[in-house]
Amino acid sequence: MRVVGVDPGLTRCGLAAVEGAPGRRAQLLGATVVRTAPDATLAQRLCSLEAQIEEFVDSHRPDQIAVEAVFSQHNTATIIGTAQASGVALLVGGRRALPTATHTPTEVKAGVTGSGRADKQQVARMVTSILGLSAPPRPVDATDALALALAHLWQAPVLARRRLAGARR
Repeated sequence: MRVVGVDPGLTRCGLAAVEGAPGRRAQLLGATVVRTAPDATLAQRLCSLEAQIEEFVDSHRPDQIAVEAVFSQHNTATIIGTAQASGVALLVGGRRALPTATHTPTEVKAGVTGSGRADKQQVARMVTSILGLSAPPRPVDATDALALALAHLWQAPVLARRRLAGARR
């Protein structure tokens, strides 16, 4: 299965693609951070973000998309931009009829490190180890998107079984 992970942000948005299956090492297909111009209008920034996410998704052809869930922060301007970027990523998946899921930062950390309280350095070390990389991807937004894609890759079969069980009721 191929998964694109999106660490949403209006200024910097991490994108990563991985492929894997049970019993096989996950493979890195690509990771990058896309940016929007801070002096552009909000509409221009969202359009630019959409085009860049679409290009990444089209080039990696995922089976599913995982987006980091928006969580409460003290800086409301940051959370609003993050939520808007998250909506763009979900829209890109929806237009392509790709299954999309959101995962909280705690779920991602637990999925990759075994602890929902892991710090960014622990997550980066595990992503590096899991993918057999010589160094953590840079910048950190790319590492976060990889962690999200990996966590989803491993959780997707469980989520699918839950959906199926719910449909049978």
